[in-house]
Amino acid sequence: MSNKKKVVLMSSLVLLLAVTAVFNFVFANTRSTPTSADNEVTASNYFTTYRAERTTTRNEELMQLDSVIALYDEGDEKYEEATEMKMEIVSAMEQELVLENMVRSLGFSDAVVSVSVDSDNVNVFINSDELNYDTALSIYNMMKNETGVVAGNIIIMPVYAES
Repeated sequence: MSNKKKVVLMSSLVLLLAVTAVFNFVFANTRSTPTSADNEVTASNYFTTYRAERTTTRNEELMQLDSVIALYDEGDEKYEEATEMKMEIVSAMEQELVLENMVRSLGFSDAVVSVSVDSDNVNVFINSDELNYDTALSIYNMMKNETGVVAGNIIIMPVYAES
C-alpha cells in the first residue's frame, strides 16, 4: 500500500472519529433533565449501560488498532505493538466475561468487572444494596486467584439497581 493511500485511510479514520465525537456530544446535550422516574430507569439500567459503553470504547480501540495494523507490514515495530495491544484487549474482554459470570454465580443478579489493560487494577460492581465482609472476601479471593492482582488493586463496589 502506498504512502498516499495510507495517509488517506488514516485521515478518513480520524475524520470518522471526529464526526462520531460530535454526534455523541450533540445527542448527549439533547437529552432532557431526568425526573425521578428517569432516575429509577437509569439505576436499573446501570449494568447494561456500563457494558454498552465499555463495548463501544473497546470496539473503537480495536478499530484504531486494526487501522494501524493495516498501515504497516508484518514484522514492523508498530505492527507488532498494535497486534500485541489488540491481543491484550481481547484477553481482558474474555477475562471480564468469565469473572462477571463467576461473581453472578455467588448469587448476585448482575455484576460488571473491569480489568485494566494498562495497569493491574480490577474493579467489581455488584448489584447489591449492601456488601458484607464474607461476600466481599469471597469476591476478593476470586478476583485475586483468577487475575493475580495484588490486594490494593481490587475494588469491590455495591451498586443497587432494582431488577
